[in-house]
Amino acid sequence: MLDVNGFVNTTNACNFFIVRKGAVWTSTGDYCMNGITRQKMIDLCRANDIPVHERNYSLVDTYGADEAFLMGTFGAQTPVGQIDGRQIAQGKWGR
Repeated sequence: MLDVNGFVNTTNACNFFIVRKGAVWTSTGDYCMNGITRQKMIDLCRANDIPVHERNYSLVDTYGADEAFLMGTFGAQTPVGQIDGRQIAQGKWGR
């Protein structure tokens, strides 16, 4: 789930997103699958005036997220309640 530089990136079949302070974050796309589903999420955010950032971010940023989810063609949109045994926010999706 980390890229070669240690930044949060992707799983073997889904892209990883977090939400922090009303903005959606995903990796830069340098080391992930830049597929249709990932781009659709980015486009939907932009179309609905939800700030979306394609950036490098660390596990520390992830631990402090308001929510986290995976997204992929086969994985659909799947909430992530814990990472490394640490609960993300309230452990609930769609706050």
